[in-house]
Amino acid sequence: QVQLVESGGGLVQAGGSLRLSCAASGRTFSSNAMGWFRQAPGKEREFVAAMWSGGSTYYADSVLARFTISRDNAKNTVYLQMNSLQPEDTAVYYCAVARNTYYDPVRIRRMNEYDYWGQGTQVNVSS
Repeated sequence: QVQLVESGGGLVQAGGSLRLSCAASGRTFSSNAMGWFRQAPGKEREFVAAMWSGGSTYYADSVLARFTISRDNAKNTVYLQMNSLQPEDTAVYYCAVARNTYYDPVRIRRMNEYDYWGQGTQVNVSS
């Protein structure tokens, strides 16, 4: 079966950094866009970042210039480097694989564009 496993979450102080990893198995996704979402307690899941197979990226305004998405197709893994973390970044972070393979920064923000999801990794940022 297809499986996405996130790792790298934890507790950090405001201003600190974390790098999240998402390892996919069951099939390769080198031709798919991949994304990161997050969900804080009591709030809806929101888009964070996405990267297409050709290297194009797209970020939510709230994380632009602080977070960087990257991928290693040979390892079937996508990463999220998070810098200058703030308490508002506290959430469960999920990676996902999109069904679309073309650049569309509108569609890629929608959860229903993604077919596969990981179970999430917790990120806590203290003041």
